[in-house]
Order: sequence, then structure tokens, then C-alpha cells
Amino acid sequence: MALTGIQIYKFLPKSNCKKCGFPTCLAFAMKLSQAGVELSKCPDISEEGKLALAAAARPPIRLVAIGAGDKKFEVGGETVLFRHEKTFFHPAGVMVKVKDSLAEDAISKLVTDAASFSVERVGKQLTINGFAIDNDSKDAAKFASVVGLVKSKSNLPLTLISSNPGAIEGALDKVAADKPLIYAATKDNADAMIALAKKYQTPLAVADSSLAGVAAIVEKANAAGLDDLVIDPGARGFADSLSALTQIRRLALKKSFNLLGYPVITFPGAGTSSPEEEAILAGQQIAKYAGVVVLDHFAPGLVYPLLTLRMNIYTDPQKPIQVQPGIYPIGDPKETSPMLISTNFSLTYFSIAGEVEASGFPSWLLINDTEGLSVLTAWAAGKFDADKIAKTVKQFNVDKTVSHRSLILPGKVAVLRGELEEALPGWKIMVGPPEAMDIGGYLKKMWAA
Repeated sequence: MALTGIQIYKFLPKSNCKKCGFPTCLAFAMKLSQAGVELSKCPDISEEGKLALAAAARPPIRLVAIGAGDKKFEVGGETVLFRHEKTFFHPAGVMVKVKDSLAEDAISKLVTDAASFSVERVGKQLTINGFAIDNDSKDAAKFASVVGLVKSKSNLPLTLISSNPGAIEGALDKVAADKPLIYAATKDNADAMIALAKKYQTPLAVADSSLAGVAAIVEKANAAGLDDLVIDPGARGFADSLSALTQIRRLALKKSFNLLGYPVITFPGAGTSSPEEEAILAGQQIAKYAGVVVLDHFAPGLVYPLLTLRMNIYTDPQKPIQVQPGIYPIGDPKETSPMLISTNFSLTYFSIAGEVEASGFPSWLLINDTEGLSVLTAWAAGKFDADKIAKTVKQFNVDKTVSHRSLILPGKVAVLRGELEEALPGWKIMVGPPEAMDIGGYLKKMWAA
């Protein structure tokens, strides 16, 4: 039976040291009772406390780290079946497969291109998480050589794919310190793969064509003291993958079936016939419920929408992505430059900032705190009205940033102009265009301080 936050609190040090990232031990206990954090985050808990809280400390889906250092990524640790119930915490890791049968030049180009891919979206950098090196050649020496080559070209986390424990060990001799994921322990090689994962202290993938088979190998790994596991149920097509991953999530969360309470690794390229189909299946798996997605193909046009989808899914639905309120310079504005105002919804901010920057017309952008709501939504909710805008103007001393007294209002809330002129005596309120894409032309045509 799950323990309540108060019951868990009794076993904590009660020092409120904040080392766990929470302001108090009680706050940590409440989060632990919801399976939203691991007990290991508390460095000062006694051994007695660890034993007493063993059941409460384990999340329904194990949190597993792949890689080491600042490039590592964590998967699992989820506590809900549907995002709107709370949120999803750890974004699916997207890795690109590198076959060791490719020519060295082709491998170098693939790794360099994929590792350097980065796109900014609403203030976040979208990148892949690592590379999955496949022993396609079946040559252990070739495999180890390619692992070394990939490591020399990128510091991103790795997955080592081979059914040959000897090939895996040869590669681990080069990269064990980087904590790669070993793929995979099967019914044919489980003992050897488990021994390697224990020896090198790396996470291990478990693979079988059935959930019962996966559970049996997981049970064997657990008995050997391994719990940093990733599972592969062998489903590859659209329907099979959706069914298997949903069953795993439900069994882990709703039935507390710990033998399947681990992140899932998927290979969408194996269940599709083209890069485009692979991207579609990868998108499905990111949404439901992959922990690691290994792509057979890399192309910016295919990866970018997947990373954007992932970002959207793994944001808190109760907390819109937002920027800090304040005054932001766009370009190199002066005291005579325009002053625009908008809300702190990230997409709104970056849309406006991007258009102003592209116009080559340096400006100031005043951001009003609307709790992450867009312009019309914030206006409808009473969070972007004349009084709040006037308060923001005064709070950030806009009159000391610009020498004029002109403020450009978003066109979609032109109705606020009269009220805002009353709330800001002496200010000229201008109505900008309804769409961000028209801001550049508007400024060049209409601005006069």
C-alpha cells in the first residue's frame, strides 16, 4: 500500500536542507508520495529510512540515465497515463542509428551533421540526444573501431547494439566511462549481457517478442542486482507498437507491475518502408509512450518536427511556456526607438522578437506578466487589460528607457486604447498590426517618436 506524504515525512531527516531541490522535507515527502521524485534525491536519509521507504521510493516507471556528464539524458520516471492528468516529466531521448557497415567517411559525416543539428524554438535548443551504434557487420573489431570513431566526433550519449556479448565488451573497453546503454539482453544471451552491465555499471536494454518474455529477463536482471533497465517488447508496426507500449504503461501505472516498470526503447525504422513513414511512427511513439526512439535516418526536415512535437508533449499543460516579464532590447535600440508591449507567452514573444529583428528596425519589447497566456486569451481572462498594462509600464520604469511617451499596443486588443490612455495620462497609445508578421512594415511606415 502506498504511503502518504505525512507517513514518508516521519522517516526523513527533517533538516529542510534543500539539497533535494525542495524547500522543505515535507514538500519532498509529498512529491515522493506522488512518485514524482526519487528517494535518492535526499542525501541525508538514514539506511533505516531507505529500507522503510523502499516501496514508496520506487517510481512506477524507473528513472534511467543514459550517458554521463552534462550530456546525459534521463528517461522514465513518469507517473501518469495521460499528460493532462499532471504532466510528463522526462522527454523521450531521440538517437540516430549508425551502422558499423558504413564507410568511415559516411559515418563521420552522419555523426557530425546529426550532432551539430540545433534549432531554437521558443527559447529552447532542439537537438538529438545521442547515437545508437549497430554492429551490422557482425565484426567485433569493426564495431569497436566505429564506436571509437563516433566517440571522437561527438560527446553525446551512446547505445551499443549487438547480440554478441564479446562485441559489446570490446566496445565498452573504449566507452564504459560514458555509461552507454547496452542493447540488448535476450533469452539467448541474458546471463552474459547482465554480467557485462554489472561489470561496467551501465544501463541495460532487455528485448523479447512478448511482454512475458521481457518480464522474465527483467526478473533475472533484478535478481542479479540490476535495476537501470530499458525494455523493448519487439513491436515494430504502428498498431503493434501502440498496443504494446500502452499495455506496458498501463501495467506499470495501474497494476504496479514492476517487471514492466521501465522506459521503452523503440526502432520506428524497422516497422516502416520510408523515412517519412519512420518519422510518423516515431511521432506516435514519442506521444505514446517511448523513452528512447532510435531513428534509422537523419535529415533536418524529418528530425525538426519530431523534436518540436516532443517539446510540446513534455511541457507542463498547467504551466504554459513563458518568458520573464520586463523590457527586452531587440537589435540595438536607443531611447528614441519604439516601445511595443505584449504578453509573456513564449511563442508570442519569440514571434514578435523574430519579426522585429528581421525587419532591421531596433525596438524595445515590454513584456507583461499574463501567466503565460497569449494576447487574446490573456485579455479575455482579465490578465491583459488597461490597468495591468499601466502597472507594467510603471513597474519597469519605461519612461526612463525611452525619451518619448508612445506605446504600441497589439492590434488584436485595439479596444484597450481608450482605457489605456486614461490609465497612462500623457502617453500616446498606438495600435499595432494584428499579426506579428506585419510588425516590420508597420514600424517602418508608422513609427515617429
